Amino acid sequence: MNTKPFIRCDQYNFIKFQVKHLVQSYSTIKDQDVLRAISYSSLDKVINLFPEYELYREIFEKIPEIKSDIQATHFLDELRPYVIPFRTVSEKTIEKLFPKAKKLKLPPMELDLKEISYLGWYDIRSERKYLVFDYDGKLVGINGTFRNVTKGICSVCNGHEEVGLFMANVKSGKETFTNRGNYICNDSQRCNQNIKTLDKLYNFIELVKKLS
Repeated sequence: MNTKPFIRCDQYNFIKFQVKHLVQSYSTIKDQDVLRAISYSSLDKVINLFPEYELYREIFEKIPEIKSDIQATHFLDELRPYVIPFRTVSEKTIEKLFPKAKKLKLPPMELDLKEISYLGWYDIRSERKYLVFDYDGKLVGINGTFRNVTKGICSVCNGHEEVGLFMANVKSGKETFTNRGNYICNDSQRCNQNIKTLDKLYNFIELVKKLS
């Protein structure tokens, strides 16, 4: 069996959601036929994440057997070695991504890179939020103002969280710029935990990244 990491962080979050839903179903539903249907539905949804599923069949075929929190925790712990970590980002890399930022406060470097789909932090001195994405195979750095913190839906993770309005100054023509942005999570770590697909994340990057 191929043991090379192949699960993205967002996919791991999606699998975790399916497994927790399965355990919750076993605690509230008694009909065995219904439970069997939910179990195999969860398996199908996970399978659909991986076109080369046959390579990993042995790993995922355990899903329909999960009925308790202990089994779920054990299964998710077994998956952890297969999660692809976010790229290691050095201080020098961050400085290159944000060359105009002076005395930039750096993000916490002790983050578990297997638990993030992007790197995000707020610099209180400049009152700006900084984001680093792995997009199309290369690191992209975006920064913008971050204000109007309130409860709402995050445009990146789709979770109902404490969010703020992120606005970046984006090049819209040869010599013209425009402000673009949307509401995103105040807590980037929590946002990462909520991401179950990269679709909205990529939409956000497309919205606020500088056009070439």
